[in-house]
Amino acid sequence: MFHAQLITLFPGFFDSPLSCSIPARAIRAGLVRVDCLHLRDFAQDKHRKVDDTPYGGGPGMVLKPEPVVAAIRAARHRDPATRVVMLTPSGTRFSQAKALEYVEVGHLTLLCGRYEGFDERICDYVDEQLSLGDYVLSGGEPAALCVLDSVIRLLPGVLGSPESAVLDSFTEDGILDWPHYTRPEVFEGKRVPEVLLSGNHAEIAAWRRRQAIARSRKRRR
Repeated sequence: MFHAQLITLFPGFFDSPLSCSIPARAIRAGLVRVDCLHLRDFAQDKHRKVDDTPYGGGPGMVLKPEPVVAAIRAARHRDPATRVVMLTPSGTRFSQAKALEYVEVGHLTLLCGRYEGFDERICDYVDEQLSLGDYVLSGGEPAALCVLDSVIRLLPGVLGSPESAVLDSFTEDGILDWPHYTRPEVFEGKRVPEVLLSGNHAEIAAWRRRQAIARSRKRRR
C-alpha cells in the first residue's frame, strides 16, 4: 500500500478531490492510504499560531519552524520510511520521472506551505524541495494534490488498463503524447486521419511516434 501524509493548514481542501474518480477508487481498494496532519495541532501556544512577521521587514507572514518541524517529526514517527517533501516555488521542478520515483519509494509526506513561505531553517528537516513550475499558488495544497494524483494513477492496479500509464505523455523519452481521435469519423468537416482507419498497426505506431515528436518540438522547445 502506498502511504501519503499531508501536512497542511487546510485538511478539508483534500476531502472532495480524494473522494472522486481514480484517487477515490484507489483508496477504497486499499491501494492507497492518505492521512492529513493539521499544522495548527502542532502549534505551541493557546492561539495555535503557526506564522509570524519576517525578520528584516516586508509584507506577509512566514511559517514558524517550531510547529512545522514538530509536524514533520510526527509524520516520521507515524511512518519511519516516509520521504518528506516541501512544496515550494523554489524547489526542483516536478516531473513524470519524479512521480515514478515516488511510486518506488512508497511512503511520502507532502509539506504544504502558505503565506510568504517557510522559515528557511525548516529546509534542514525535509528530504527534498519540490515545485510544480515557475509560478506561485495560494498555497501548497493544490500542488500536493497534483503530485498525489500523478503518483496514484501510476500505482499497479489503479488504472483499468496498465498501458494507460505506460503510454502517457513524458513517460517515454520525455516526449508529449500523440493526438487522439474517436467517433464520429467526421465532425464539422474535420476528418480523423486516414492512417488511424487503415488497420495497419505498424503504420499507425509510426504515425503516432512522428506526431508525438513533432508536438514535443513545437510545444517544449
